[in-house]
This record gives sequence, C-alpha cells and structure tokens, in this order.
Amino acid sequence: MSLLSVKNLVVEFPHRRGDLRALDGISFDIAPGEILGVVGESGAGKSLTGASIIGLLEPPGRIAGGEIHLQGQRIDNLPYEQMRHIRGRKIGAIFQDPLTSLNPLYSVGRQLIETIQTHLPVNAAEARRRAIELLNDTGIPAAEQRIDHYPHQFSGGMRQRVVIALALAAEPQLVVADEPTTALDVSIQAQIISLLKNICKSRGAAVMLITHDMGVIAETCDRVAVMYAGRIVEIGPVHEVINHPAHPYTAGLMAAIPDITIDREHLHQIEGTMPRLNAIPAGCAFNPRCSKTFGRCTTERPTLMAAGATQAACWLTQAGAPAQTAAGVAA
Repeated sequence: MSLLSVKNLVVEFPHRRGDLRALDGISFDIAPGEILGVVGESGAGKSLTGASIIGLLEPPGRIAGGEIHLQGQRIDNLPYEQMRHIRGRKIGAIFQDPLTSLNPLYSVGRQLIETIQTHLPVNAAEARRRAIELLNDTGIPAAEQRIDHYPHQFSGGMRQRVVIALALAAEPQLVVADEPTTALDVSIQAQIISLLKNICKSRGAAVMLITHDMGVIAETCDRVAVMYAGRIVEIGPVHEVINHPAHPYTAGLMAAIPDITIDREHLHQIEGTMPRLNAIPAGCAFNPRCSKTFGRCTTERPTLMAAGATQAACWLTQAGAPAQTAAGVAA
C-alpha cells in the first residue's frame, strides 16, 4: 500500500485573462521507506508539488482539482488547524535555506523541544533527551553542549543537519525535502544526502526529494519523476530513467551531464526555454524544443504510457511512431 498517493493534482493561479494552470494532472505514489526524486528545470512545478503536499501553497495559488492521500486519509481538503497537526507529526519538511527554517531568536534546542512536545506526549526532560539524540543522529558533534547554541553559531552544513533533525523530530512517515543541498558546497552535499538517506531508511520514512541535480538523484533515490511545464513526463526506477531515458526531455537532461571520460569542447544543451504558464503550446508542451516532433505532438497531449521499465508521456513510445523509438532518442 502506498504511503502517499497523489492523483490528478491541479494547481491554478488566478490571472486577469483566466486561471493559469501551474500543475496539470500530477499523479504518483510513494511507498513506505522509498525515496522518490523529483527533477526538472526551474519552473517545472517541483516545489509547487511539494508545497501542495505539505499544505503550504501560497495564495493566490489553489488546488483546483485532484486528491492527495496520506496513509489512506485525504489531506488536500483539510482545515488549516488539522493540516497544521499533520504537518510536522506525519509530514516533515526540509527546505533549501536552513536560515529560513530556523528562528534566529531561539536556541536550536528550544526549537527542537517545542516541536517534539507539540506533536508527541512527552515531558520537557524527555523532549530534551530526544532532541540531543536527534542532533547526535544527524552528526552534530558535542550535541549535549550545542543544543543550547543559536542558529548563527552553526555553519551552513550544520544548520542543515539541525533542519533535518527538526523535520524528523516528531517521527513523521513522510519527509518532503526541497533542494536540501543546493546552498551547500559539494563535500557537505554528499554528507547531507548520505545522512538523509540513512536516517530515513533506518526510521522507515518515505522521502520526496526535490532537486535539479541528477547526481543527487542517482546517488539517493529509488525512483525518479521528471517534470516539465507542470506535468510529469517520465517516471520509473532511477537506474532505468538515467541509463535508458524514454522521453526526449529526459534524454536531454542526461546528455547535459558532464562526462569526464569524454573529451568535449561544448556541453550538450536543450535549445529554448520552459514555456510561460500563459503560453504553454498545444499538444506536448516540449514539442517546440524537441528534435523528434511529428504531427501528433503538436495537436494531442500525451499521457504517461508504458515505455519499457518506465512510463513516459511521449508519442514516440507508441508502436508505429514515424520517428525512431525513445530508446534511440536516448542514445
């Protein structure tokens, strides 16, 4: 049974010329203990999907359709106070900049203890013991002393460890991590990813990892969903999507990754830019940037279809397509 199930999620923003659709029919599941990566260019809708699940969609954005279920309970239509209890207790959140997640006026210990006591029936002494244990688990040295320090007394990597501890404080079943390593240097990135992976696996929590870094996806995730213009264009096991991409956009992302074994003068790039919400083309949204476009691509929008070991929203996956197969595109 899925821990998280998102079905046909639609998010819209009001505009003077009508509502703009930022997410258009997003569907996916995450199993207990699974790490699902969500990848795509800026503006693809990755963070918006995470915010919708957490219940932190900023007005005037609104969920205009679809359903979100956590452990069988529908959560997208809950009142604010009910969702506030679920957020933290059942869903933990890790954001890109730890400084925006930590109150600079309170010690990290106070923030951890308050979070624990808000969601778990424990006294202050037990909450402090758990907070120290969490800091130890997330790799904070001398946690017994550092629990009383303030956010500014920690380095960027250590602050992100504190944020992970906060996200795990109430023992949530799902952790939504939105670009958790972007603001960190490469060596610290690797430590944070390893930490997040090990802790969540040991605690049995599922993770939705939002990032634009395919290296992070390859190192961390069990499955990956590739987003483009508010839709999932490919989803499947991470090794299949990386090594045998079925959608031309995914193939373009893979080709853009530098390969130290190949001597290239220029890196591959996908021509063009992501369309604006008020200018998404008919048919497949990627068709103006795709070198394999044929007639159907410009008139009929594809849904996710079986494409080997993955699912891809691409007409090239269908038998009889006039272009080469998606496997050929990946090559």
